[in-house]
Amino acid sequence: MDYKSKKVIGMGVVTELTGLSERQIRYYEEKGLVFPERTKGGSRKYSFHDVERLVEVATKLEDGWRIQDIKERERRLSAKQRDDLIRGQLNSAFRTFPTKK
Repeated sequence: MDYKSKKVIGMGVVTELTGLSERQIRYYEEKGLVFPERTKGGSRKYSFHDVERLVEVATKLEDGWRIQDIKERERRLSAKQRDDLIRGQLNSAFRTFPTKK
């Protein structure tokens, strides 16, 4: 695991890094846009990837995106990435090469 993936950053530092309020960050978590870990005491811990994600979400919302739009785009990208991975594995297994479109 690289250092950017470790969930070690507390809420106070995340608010300073992102410029978002605690309320906004909790709302994004509630909507399934970011997934902090919880300590035994219940405090949220974020990774550097989470911080980048929060900034990305806030920017998209400021640009007029809806939360549903963000989640739908990610679902489509995830499906495409999964399809590309499978296609690559099949191409490798059967020694075929993708055709240009």
